[in-house]
Amino acid sequence: MYSSPQSISDRNSLPAGTSIRRNLPPRRSQLLETPISTDLRESIRAGNATPAQKLAVFSGGGSLAAEHRAELLTLLTADSDPAIAERAQSVILTQPLDPFLVAIASPDADPRLFSYCADNLSQKAGIADALAKNPFCPTGVVAHVASRLSADGVQALLDNLERLSSDTRLVVALTHCKAATPEQQELLLEIQKTEGLVVPEIEEAAAEIEPDKKKRVTLLQRLAHMNVVERIQLALKGGREERMLLIRDPNKIVQRGVLQSPRLTDLEIENFAAMTNVSTEVLRSIAANRVYMKAYTVVKNLVRNPKTPLDVSMHLLQRLNAFDLKLLTSNKNIPETLRSTAVKLHRQRASVRPPT
Repeated sequence: MYSSPQSISDRNSLPAGTSIRRNLPPRRSQLLETPISTDLRESIRAGNATPAQKLAVFSGGGSLAAEHRAELLTLLTADSDPAIAERAQSVILTQPLDPFLVAIASPDADPRLFSYCADNLSQKAGIADALAKNPFCPTGVVAHVASRLSADGVQALLDNLERLSSDTRLVVALTHCKAATPEQQELLLEIQKTEGLVVPEIEEAAAEIEPDKKKRVTLLQRLAHMNVVERIQLALKGGREERMLLIRDPNKIVQRGVLQSPRLTDLEIENFAAMTNVSTEVLRSIAANRVYMKAYTVVKNLVRNPKTPLDVSMHLLQRLNAFDLKLLTSNKNIPETLRSTAVKLHRQRASVRPPT
């Protein structure tokens, strides 16, 4: 390129050692290395991104994390510019699956990401489960992919009954999931039952929990007119008196609702572990919960409870201290197999105890 006399003069006047590129535009490589504004993700999510920002997503620029790029690509498939939308779709086809799985799992994922993945990627391994496991993903979206869930994905929904019981469409859709285990299928059928609680079954327990007859009758009448979904909601959000009654509900999914209640106290768990008028499923569920089992009183109460399944109590026997183990050796209410094993363990420990 021809240089004007002025530019040549300017060059000659530069101090020694000064680069002549100081006053020239940056190289293309420098432009590509310059991070695009940190609000790139927010701009595209808000719908006010510039064409340059959109192109940066395609090229992988802008210092975007892989999962954020995956999210933004799905949003750009609905761009008002057909060329942008088409290119976004083409780029997605070349991307690995993992960034999409990470993006779906994010608590601040854009809802449009969920919808896109449900409509276009749910046949890919792990996508449906990822949607089910994110509590912020709308239940309607999960219902759309319910048939593609694994048993692990179904379990994630059963472990969040507040979310599951909020949408009957999701429950119905899950009953058609072939990957659900027999136990999961049973629970899904339980949640669809419409009959109320049979009052005579819990009248005795109600008398223990609520001594005031008027309040007790009101509570029992209310429970009698509730279907299963309503009782689950009460188990999750109600007070101590409701939980103490509903833990005895013959419906297993209602029992699970009680154990998932965020208002449940440590003392209530200790009491449940000692109760002989709850189902074995309740006791087994308590034993399977690592948080509950950190409390020694819960362990002790489960072992001493004759209603606890034998495989559970036998497994917990080793955790008893010397005093409680000795008491167990003379407990005639527990299964004989458990008692005799306790006797052997007590003798074992006594034989290796150092002399005082």
